[in-house]
Amino acid sequence: MRRASRAMAVGQCAKIFRIRAIVMKEMFKRIFRKGLVAVSIAFACSAAGNIEDRTPALAPFDSEATGRLFSVQGSNTVGASLMKNLLVNFFLAKGADEVDVVDLAVANEYRVQGFAGRRRIHVDVAAHGSSTGFRALQSGAAELAMSSRRIKNSEVAALQHLGDMRGFTSEHVIAIDGLAVIVNSSNTVRSLTLDQLADIFSGQVSNWKQVGGEDKEINLYARDGNSGTWDTFNSLVLNEQHPLSARAQRFESNDQLSDLVADDPQGIGFVGLASVRRAVSLALGEQGTQPLQPRELVVATEDYALSRRLFLYTSEREHNGYMKEFLAFIHSDRGQRVVKQTGFVSQNLISVAGSVEGPESYVERLRGAERLSVNLRFAEGSAELDNKAQRDIVRIADYMARPENAEKTLILIGFGDQKQNERRAVVLSTLRAMAVKSELFKRGILSEPVLGLGADLPVASNETAGRSKNRRVEVWVKGESAGLGLQNVSASTADN
Repeated sequence: MRRASRAMAVGQCAKIFRIRAIVMKEMFKRIFRKGLVAVSIAFACSAAGNIEDRTPALAPFDSEATGRLFSVQGSNTVGASLMKNLLVNFFLAKGADEVDVVDLAVANEYRVQGFAGRRRIHVDVAAHGSSTGFRALQSGAAELAMSSRRIKNSEVAALQHLGDMRGFTSEHVIAIDGLAVIVNSSNTVRSLTLDQLADIFSGQVSNWKQVGGEDKEINLYARDGNSGTWDTFNSLVLNEQHPLSARAQRFESNDQLSDLVADDPQGIGFVGLASVRRAVSLALGEQGTQPLQPRELVVATEDYALSRRLFLYTSEREHNGYMKEFLAFIHSDRGQRVVKQTGFVSQNLISVAGSVEGPESYVERLRGAERLSVNLRFAEGSAELDNKAQRDIVRIADYMARPENAEKTLILIGFGDQKQNERRAVVLSTLRAMAVKSELFKRGILSEPVLGLGADLPVASNETAGRSKNRRVEVWVKGESAGLGLQNVSASTADN
């Protein structure tokens, strides 16, 4: 595809389906004429508009826009700053005037408002914890639920009248967050295992000396029971089996908890990544894995032990056009830049160069390559890509459509958890990579022959429920390829 053709495809989303056949024809002509190593076609409207930010211009608010547009309730992690910033930027992108944020009478509640012409418009937000968002959806008090953990089975059942709450149109991953474990800057402890964390917060370890620190009592700070941050910590660290120590102080606000830990030389707590503030984060790892700090790349790829997804949920049958436009804005380049500016990890793709360690086949294949800031995963027990991965496929297509990436190729590396038979683990990991290869090929993207490494290079312990994180496909890019191969995908990637 010539650059002019790509620019037209990207810039004219309204005509994309009429030109698809022409684009595909040009793509294959160049493949066989010039041996192109990677060609991408932007099929999604999120790739349209200005090439620099690849975000379509939003139409101004129409004459029907007046008063309350929709309401949002749920997670304090999402609601404290991120939702506020997303709404303000959405209002501005839609041409609203005099946009501001007004605190409401109840703590952690606010209104984002502005003018569409002479008409005042607003969205109300209440951030009291993830579970409150799902209750608001059930009662009809809100159209959007913010959550810092995935919806529970019990909540899916309670909301079944709204459709499939885990479906693609209902569940939206809007950002990646690293749950940071924080201490005072004077604390000499710099890393912990998840088992040590569980012992500390359950009260089995009560002195810093027991984990390599000074002979001082440990003071515990924890989020409150309504918080998705607490749900995540309880699930990933305490495994919902070890009760939280009665000595722990509980807080509704991430920022308040963080500031208290920063002022307490004996304190330890957990917060969302955007709320580390003046405290110091610890490197974390599970048995058999390398302890990692919650840095951008390892949080974005979800390799970090306490990485988590931040969600918005809405009814599968929701017809509010403003809310749907807001969701599209969040998924766009511009919306994800707001995510990054707020302190969370954006889903916009970046490539990162660095040393590669691992099996010889892994190191050799990735010589000169750069890691993309994404891992692709599958729905639990399924051969289907999960909702985030489906949107990430589109992001990869957009990334490869950029002029500067025209001569680059993709490398897909599959991984899995341990199986009784090592060969089976390798086969399953290869099939995962092949499934991703197939989805990318449907969008005009070629990649090198895949590599499956089975249970090598785990990012989570294979002895816990978190082992599902090891079932992943890494995505790498490099400028030249030794040759492309197409592989058919006919087998399931699901684990039995």
